[in-house]
Amino acid sequence: MPKVLIIDDEAAIRGTLKEILEFENFEVDEAKDGLEGCQMFEKNDYDAVLCDIKMPKMDGIEVLEKCKELGKDGQFIMISAHGTIETAVDATKKGAFDFIPKPPDLNRLLVTLRNAMDKSNLVVETKRLKKRVAKKFEIVGESAALGKVKDMIDKVAPTDARVMILGPNGSGKELVAQQIHEKSERAGAPMIEVNCAAIPAELIESELFGHEKGAFTSANKQRQGKFEQANGGTIFLDEIGDMSLSAQAKVLRALQEGIISRVGGDKKIKVDVRVLAATNKDLKKEIEEGNFREDLYHRLSVIVINVPPLKDRKEDIPALVEKFLGDIAKDYGAAEKGIDAAALKKLQEFDWTGNVRELRNVVERLVIMSGDTITKKDVEDYV
Repeated sequence: MPKVLIIDDEAAIRGTLKEILEFENFEVDEAKDGLEGCQMFEKNDYDAVLCDIKMPKMDGIEVLEKCKELGKDGQFIMISAHGTIETAVDATKKGAFDFIPKPPDLNRLLVTLRNAMDKSNLVVETKRLKKRVAKKFEIVGESAALGKVKDMIDKVAPTDARVMILGPNGSGKELVAQQIHEKSERAGAPMIEVNCAAIPAELIESELFGHEKGAFTSANKQRQGKFEQANGGTIFLDEIGDMSLSAQAKVLRALQEGIISRVGGDKKIKVDVRVLAATNKDLKKEIEEGNFREDLYHRLSVIVINVPPLKDRKEDIPALVEKFLGDIAKDYGAAEKGIDAAALKKLQEFDWTGNVRELRNVVERLVIMSGDTITKKDVEDYV
């Protein structure tokens, strides 16, 4: 049952609103002034708050500001007989969901309240999904090699510095990029990923910068590119070593000027994007062979983070296996399987040329093929 707090110094109004809302299947609490309202909001969780503005001890705007500082999800609907446009605008700027004059139109009040509930539910769901995403991209392990990577992430994330992430396939370069974004001031904006190796050379410019209608045969409508989609946030150029030289030139211009142009268009579009790049290639060798622009390399590699292969941090394997067992159990909707010490020791003996990605696939195979507990024999049979 949705829960609502009514904060109003007029007992008659509180009583009337409570009666109406309880009839509509809301659970309702009352507070007779702003101070009591703040105390109740701090102690309890509410889906929405109906708050008067003119009250003794603490007015409604002060209540709104103080309660918003608590970081809770309840939506505020301000109600007042003395409201002006300026008051309504001020309340909205400070986080109120809506402003309703007294005496309130009951139909409008109920519609506004239900819309506020929808927003509150959406906020809660968004936070829950963000936690799931954060857990998905968690960097697992306490080895010295990985500790160095984590320290660099913590130092570089709050800045806007461009980062080049180097490491073999499957080592976790995407996780590093995600962590940098999530710990940055751009975390509330999108992180857009582009796999440069998966996009044909003739389409990479359109993918990155968009195109105008008619720019090429299949361009039947205008399309935003990844740089525009990432405006205000982060763009992650994965496998940048596979990007064509012509696309590299346009990326360099975007980094230098903060301006892009869509394919087939002359309009200059300003973008504010933090660029993270990753590759498994030796870019200095690629520069020598004429496959990668040296000036772009220096633009992108303000900070270079080397992600170690799994064979250089085998002490992290038990923690990784434990995480994968939990993740796989959730994916399958099954009980989590155990693994004995001998099996873990056996897994630590392999070189893992496919790195963390290969280990994850092997753990999934063992979950499928083994009994309730994964044994050393299971590892010998299926790895």
